Amino acid sequence: MAAAPKSRAMLTLPEVCEELQITRSTFYDWRQKQRAPRCIKLPNGDIRVRRADLELWLCDHEDAA
Repeated sequence: MAAAPKSRAMLTLPEVCEELQITRSTFYDWRQKQRAPRCIKLPNGDIRVRRADLELWLCDHEDAA
C-alpha cells in the first residue's frame, strides 16, 4: 500500500486555483475584494498560501448543508 503524498505547507497560486477549481483572474478578484485566503507575497512577487490558512478559509466558508 503506497503512502499518501505529504501535503505541502505552502501552496503556489496555480495549486490553490486548481484545488478551488477557479481561474487565476477569479482569485485576484477575490483578493482585491479581500475575500481570498490569506496570502504571502514573496520578494520576487510570487504569491503563496499556507495550507493551514486555506483550510481555515474553507471552514469559514462552509455552508451548513
